[in-house]
Amino acid sequence: MMFPVTLFAAEGGFGINLNPLETNLINLVIVIGLLVYFLKGLLGGILERRRESILKELNDAESRLTKATSDLSKAQADLDSAKDKAEKIRADGKVRAEAIRSDGEKRTIEAMAALKQDALADLTAEGARLTEQLRREAALAAIDKVLADLPGRLDDAAQARLIDASINNLEDA
Repeated sequence: MMFPVTLFAAEGGFGINLNPLETNLINLVIVIGLLVYFLKGLLGGILERRRESILKELNDAESRLTKATSDLSKAQADLDSAKDKAEKIRADGKVRAEAIRSDGEKRTIEAMAALKQDALADLTAEGARLTEQLRREAALAAIDKVLADLPGRLDDAAQARLIDASINNLEDA
């Protein structure tokens, strides 16, 4: 029993055969059904393993992202801390440099004052020494003049009075 449907009346034309036994439609349905049944487990396992692998990689990527984010936050905190320390060190350095400069200026002023004081003391001492030397020289000059004039002014009576006065001065002392 053949029910070919002919679309074209001409020989060798195109037609559709609706007989399931002649078209092996039943065999194809059985083979496709078996393939789906057996391949379902195989393909399902492969797809399940692939899905698990992808989920594991996503979870790993997510944990690495979380760790990287945490590390970045820590690194930024460390950077901020390092910046704060650097700023503090720089400020401390400025303060210390200013203190050293002030101390150097103070020492220089003190050294200059000490030098001025020493120079003034040396000048005063030199002035006193020169004054004393001039007094001695003046006294020696006066004594030399008196000794030169004394023999002409001193007679025997004046000489006796001078000797008596000197003796009295020695006794009182």
